[in-house]
Amino acid sequence: MVWGEMIAKRKVDALLHGGCATPQRGAGNCATSHDGAADDRHHAAGLPAERLARAERQRRRWATQVVVIDELAQRTCAERGLKPPAEVSPDRVLAVAETDVADLGSIVAAALAHSPAARLLLAELEGEQEVAEAAVRDYYDRNRDRFLTAEALRRGVDPFGRVSSEDFVPYEQAREGVARELRQAAGRRAFFGWLDQSKAGVVYTAGHEHPGDPAHPDHEHRH
Repeated sequence: MVWGEMIAKRKVDALLHGGCATPQRGAGNCATSHDGAADDRHHAAGLPAERLARAERQRRRWATQVVVIDELAQRTCAERGLKPPAEVSPDRVLAVAETDVADLGSIVAAALAHSPAARLLLAELEGEQEVAEAAVRDYYDRNRDRFLTAEALRRGVDPFGRVSSEDFVPYEQAREGVARELRQAAGRRAFFGWLDQSKAGVVYTAGHEHPGDPAHPDHEHRH
């Protein structure tokens, strides 16, 4: 239930049958791809019945989280007067990059791949972020190893040892990329803040809780 309105189970079922992969480790870690569901079914065939049943229950909980984020994002986009683009196949999860899973967590990464509304909201929040010049310069100065020139890297220059200014990409050239990265990071933090607040109005039925919720019997969250 999202802010007093029931969400149909068919939306979770559609996502599960449309390409949502089973969590691979623990309760909340899951990389997804177009072939994920088929791979998972092949893997599941070799699992004992009890483990298979638990995996399927956790898979449903995981998919529920993706659907809930989409519902919340749609509501927020409507409140902001934003119109998400039409999705050709909204019941499928697009391929999710492993770096996104590492940076965002599997549920949020998959929700962004599944939900045009979530992607639009994230872009909107990112565009609202102001990055101070001092922050860009500070990042550049503190991460010198990221701005070695190709020639310096070839020579194995130690960025924190005896170096020449010529060994580094000039600040003026690096500035735009750094500002973009900092704005993206700030936008993601804003997205997580929005999600935490929005979930205050979500009530889960039994069997659809967060997969990492220790209150349900299938909880198993390893790192």
